[in-house]
Amino acid sequence: MNKSERLKQRMLELARNLWWTWHPEALDVWRSIDAGLWRESRHSPVVFMKRLGKERLEEACKDPSLCIRIHRVFSDLDRYMESASTWGCLHAGPLRARPVTYFCAEFGIHESLPLYSGGLGVLAGDHLKSASDLGIPMVGVSLFYREGYFRQRLSEAGEQISDYELFDPEDLPLVRVKDRDGNPLTIDLPIQGDRVQIGAWTAALGRVPLFFLDMEKAFREMGIQELGRRLYGGDEAVRLSQEIILGIGGMKLLLSLGIKPGVIHLNEGHCAFAPLEYARHLTEEHGISFDSALKQAGSRTLFTTHTSVPAGHDRFASSLIDRMLWQYRGSLGLGHEEFMDLGRVYPGNADDPFCMTVLALKTASKSNAVSSIHGKVSREMWRDLWPDRSPQQIPIGHITNGINVLGWLAPSMKQLFHQYFPPDWESRIGEENTWLHIYSIPDEELWNVIVFLKTRQFKFLPGAPHRAHPKASLSDPRALTIGFARRFAGYKRACLLLDDPVRLWRLLSDSDRPVQIAFSGKAHPRDDIGKALVRKVYQFVTEPRVAGKAVFIEDYDINVCRHLVQGIDLWLNTPRQGYEACGTSGMKVALNGGLNLSILDGWWPEGYTGNNGFAIRGSRNKNNGIRDERDREAVFEALEKEVIPLYYKQDEDGVPRDWVRRIKQAMCTLGWRFSSDRMVRDYTDHCYRPAAGISTCEMNIPFV
Repeated sequence: MNKSERLKQRMLELARNLWWTWHPEALDVWRSIDAGLWRESRHSPVVFMKRLGKERLEEACKDPSLCIRIHRVFSDLDRYMESASTWGCLHAGPLRARPVTYFCAEFGIHESLPLYSGGLGVLAGDHLKSASDLGIPMVGVSLFYREGYFRQRLSEAGEQISDYELFDPEDLPLVRVKDRDGNPLTIDLPIQGDRVQIGAWTAALGRVPLFFLDMEKAFREMGIQELGRRLYGGDEAVRLSQEIILGIGGMKLLLSLGIKPGVIHLNEGHCAFAPLEYARHLTEEHGISFDSALKQAGSRTLFTTHTSVPAGHDRFASSLIDRMLWQYRGSLGLGHEEFMDLGRVYPGNADDPFCMTVLALKTASKSNAVSSIHGKVSREMWRDLWPDRSPQQIPIGHITNGINVLGWLAPSMKQLFHQYFPPDWESRIGEENTWLHIYSIPDEELWNVIVFLKTRQFKFLPGAPHRAHPKASLSDPRALTIGFARRFAGYKRACLLLDDPVRLWRLLSDSDRPVQIAFSGKAHPRDDIGKALVRKVYQFVTEPRVAGKAVFIEDYDINVCRHLVQGIDLWLNTPRQGYEACGTSGMKVALNGGLNLSILDGWWPEGYTGNNGFAIRGSRNKNNGIRDERDREAVFEALEKEVIPLYYKQDEDGVPRDWVRRIKQAMCTLGWRFSSDRMVRDYTDHCYRPAAGISTCEMNIPFV
């Protein structure tokens, strides 16, 4: 095997381990070999390697500096995979025999693996990345959607168009799961009275394997092939079928591979059938009753809820549950009403539908929300499940979400950290003392990196493959740049400022203190209110007078998000008070030198200190019109009297010293606290170890 063949083989190995998705130095390898091909392949190393010509590979072998960088990446990966000195080895070693099994309907790992829609999936991806870094024994389980989530395109009138494309698994960093004989592994699953077959694919995230259940054959047999290919697509029957495959099929897959769960972590209610299948397995293995088996399965189960909106919890009619699951609930020894009561808020009430969140809350030994305020909202929302308890006694705690720092930190910012942080800072991201070194960075150096990142983003915007309008761009990297990017749902109020166009235009047209805004986000295909908001923003940014001052970037995905959070001065977040479960995009902005201006909801009440960003105390008026009017006034007040004056208070060198001081305070206070390393450690200490029965201490204290 010659040098180029050896290099190709190693690069294919690298492409198949998604460790590279949160290590920028590995990403740079692909780009350095052929930047044009990297763009054409949509940042997919698998497609890149398929299309890379032999001549270009041989050229790369002749470049000494490139070869050194490539081999350094390989060495880093090898050292990473072989290391035994991880936090998990010390604190979660017993989980190695029976790992944490982490179920989620979507995982957002990288734009080249588009099996996610938004925040839930990206959070799940960051969870697995930190579990790998920390050395927590974990296995991920999800679904393989052949068409994924839609790609967004806007018409000339600003109407959102949902485009779907069929993925070839061979173009993705996936490997077919096979049985002992080397044949594709299949799982038999009872749905709708038939036995359908499910296949599986696997991907490696560093040390963590992630399994994707392939629904193609099953849905072809059921006659719903096209709708079953889509994430959050189709009607209730399709949705329920997907959730049966995820929970029941996912647990069957793990057990068939000899993976016995130490912990069953249900990330949202979509996967709530998993502990039922584990209980069924226990009845067969040990000959115990289903009630006893369900208690055993529940003792190992943790449920995390992610929504504050009642409509976000899946509910299914009794007739649909009976049609889809009559055969399965028979295998549990349950009658229809007994099975329905597992998912009912009010057992015995025939009008009460089957709710997946209720099933998860009833089954799991521990349940948590994803921020402190979301915990309070969730306890109030589900208080009817515990009618004899006060809201404070409802057994739903919270572990606040976090982000994978290395994956979201801009390479140039990371380089700056390397100069001023301790050599081992990357392994101590979740520790407060690590971030105190922010204060050793000179203001000028930090500000120069921030300006560089903004300039880079401005170069990205005109070349973005799905930009809403050929003339819509931002023109001044030195201007205060505001970002608003997230799912377009009514309660998130993307158009809050647009509803006072005169006042907004006064800010945008100020030649002495210019302001610019970048919007991005998708509305769910069936959310007419969200799509109307997209249309309204589009119509605003395409007004001739707004050219160069506002932009809407189509097809919001991980790549667009990465560029925005790494090149924004101010991240605007305007949900109605009490509706935001957590939110993580603002955490990513803080890492990269941006500040947050947010309603005090979700994660921000825990993060805001008074001098590390800006806060709006949201109105609680029950009339949405009055509430929106008061919050809009508060946001404009903050912009006009706090944000803009502080940003433009610059010295003779053009450095806004007080603004930079606030940036440092944000990095120092938010970087460690809202890292997914801290989050996964919290889950391990408070949930995983107790659920697996390996705690050395148990205290009667509230689970928070």
